[in-house]
Amino acid sequence: MKIGVSGASGQLGQAVIRELRAKGQGHEIVAISRTPEKAAEGIEGRHGDYDKPETLAAAYAGLDRLLLIPSSDLRPGVRGSQSEAGIRAAVTAGVGHIVLMSAAGTRKQEEPAIGASYWRGEQALIATAPTWTILRMNYYAEALASEAKMSSQSGALTGIAENKVAFISRDDVAAAAAGILLGENHAGAIYNATGAKAYTGAERAALISEVMGAPLGFAAVPAETLVAGMTQMGLPEHIVNAVVGIQKDFADGAFDVVTGDVLKLSGRAPKDLRDVLGDLLR
Repeated sequence: MKIGVSGASGQLGQAVIRELRAKGQGHEIVAISRTPEKAAEGIEGRHGDYDKPETLAAAYAGLDRLLLIPSSDLRPGVRGSQSEAGIRAAVTAGVGHIVLMSAAGTRKQEEPAIGASYWRGEQALIATAPTWTILRMNYYAEALASEAKMSSQSGALTGIAENKVAFISRDDVAAAAAGILLGENHAGAIYNATGAKAYTGAERAALISEVMGAPLGFAAVPAETLVAGMTQMGLPEHIVNAVVGIQKDFADGAFDVVTGDVLKLSGRAPKDLRDVLGDLLR
């Protein structure tokens, strides 16, 4: 087969390509991004820009399977439009099977809610692609580690309310995505790449404290307090909205999802959160 990864220059895209190469099987891999010259040796690089839909038809031509990784552009409406453009181009190019990365808890939401773009992408895929699969990923353990580093200065992780999240490492998401691209019998399926356990705010604060060897608590604060703090730091409005939106999704239980899909798709259990944090914070 000829397997494409759209969004190949990002960290997840690179991780998926590593997984595809490691599993071998003689398939051709195509790395599609705005910087195709950065494709790894032995990988075909093609130029494709979600913001320039006219570049996508040639980028997706001749592909049997394609993974669409949404961009990290958090401006309201942008990522949803990009995903729709990518899906239209893939369908027009005749891609046999389109796999879309999405997020845990995706449901109908309106902009500027961060989940609105994932909903738009999923709906467009289901409505137009002849053969499709959706992989919804839980919140990155790597993002939690970054938050922990910043929160260590104040001594507390913060959130809008007590919540539970089944954090997953980027490498485990990549392994699950590669499993779909290389496997069979995934048409019409919606999978959730999650960790093996959902952690409350207090539980993850205690785990981080143990790993870092420094006290860290969890504090539930009003959304207004989060907005005020980030605004005072000078963060752009769309970033503030994205962070608060994620915290609201946490509080609503959108990421309190635990499945065995990573093991099913990749053949290996997801990494334990303690081990991921240990690698990143020690």
